[in-house]
Amino acid sequence: MSKLVTIYGGSGFVGRYIARRMAKEGWRVRVAVRRPNEAIFVRPYGVVGQVEPVMCNIRNDASVAEVMTGADAVVNCVGLLAERGKNSFESVQAEGAARVARLAAQAGIGRLVQISAIGADPGSDSDYARTKGVGEAAVLEHFPNAVILRPSIIFGPEDQFFNRFAAMSRMGPVLPVVGAETKFQPVYVDDVARAAVMAVTGEAAAGIYELGGPDVETFRSLMAKMLEVIQRRKLVMNVPFPVARLMAGSFDLLERMTLGLVSNAMITRDQVRNLRRDNIVSDNAKGFRDLGFQPTGLGSVLPEYLWPYRPSGQYAAIKNSAKNMRTR
Repeated sequence: MSKLVTIYGGSGFVGRYIARRMAKEGWRVRVAVRRPNEAIFVRPYGVVGQVEPVMCNIRNDASVAEVMTGADAVVNCVGLLAERGKNSFESVQAEGAARVARLAAQAGIGRLVQISAIGADPGSDSDYARTKGVGEAAVLEHFPNAVILRPSIIFGPEDQFFNRFAAMSRMGPVLPVVGAETKFQPVYVDDVARAAVMAVTGEAAAGIYELGGPDVETFRSLMAKMLEVIQRRKLVMNVPFPVARLMAGSFDLLERMTLGLVSNAMITRDQVRNLRRDNIVSDNAKGFRDLGFQPTGLGSVLPEYLWPYRPSGQYAAIKNSAKNMRTR
């Protein structure tokens, strides 16, 4: 019988790519999510019955244990960009990661892969980075042979980074960003998935890997590249950190006052704290070189999914070509 992997958060941005690759490797894939009815799209990744979404609440021991029953490996992709209701950084990224590792060790699971993030640090003043770091420590405490992957900001067709700012660029002549000089090392989502699969199959040694692509750019230069791809001319304006903190505090306060009815979809104070630090691979960290393959660059991927944000959308190439036609 084929081996079985349980992927917590397997229908999310990164998880779906891991699920697809694991199915191609011939594994049975159990996609553990809160709302399996919204994860039906993962089923065609394999043959009938090979990839199945199942209900799981990562905040509950019994739920987490049930969906890893019989699994040969588990991958935890569950993470948050912002807190919502009961899904806090502490309950999901710290306690949730610890729960998966503890129960996997008790169940005798062979391999565990934890998707973390560059900047994870138990001593950070950012709740996001701190809980990522606490989660990592708990994973290694319960499962010392785990593989932990720390990607920089992840890009791909479903990302919430380039897609978000490309959509914002449609409004007005200015594109505001917080931390314009902060450096990032964007990594392609399928490269992260490939690394995770190598960890599941035993091709990657245990340990922590920091994953960054070949391009190290400031926030400002990333926005310039994006604007070039979507063929829009905008002024990229830096929002100073003191101003950003005031704005984020106001948005956070509004969300609390409305008991979450008005969610902060702009920027949180915790995100402002994160944007003060470069998000790039450390000098001595293990990474793609140790995994034996080269990461994918921005230039070969961004045009494939950002074209809808061009002023002429799918017709942009035709219009550009028409401009070069010789008139008689």
